[in-house]
Amino acid sequence: MNFDLPRAAALLLLTVAIGAGGLIGAGMMPLQTTLMMVVPSMLVFGAVAFAIGVKHGQFRATQV
Repeated sequence: MNFDLPRAAALLLLTVAIGAGGLIGAGMMPLQTTLMMVVPSMLVFGAVAFAIGVKHGQFRATQV
């Protein structure tokens, strides 16, 4: 499967939404804490991991 930026971003948002939904549904912490602290940190971590993965993929693609 070929990934372009919109498809990869949608998968990242879907993953964060599933994780946030699980946390909200489990009632592990107050809703406000989940939405104001956990979800933004999940998005930032996902974006950083995505950027590192893209750079690593570019590096691997150029090596013989």
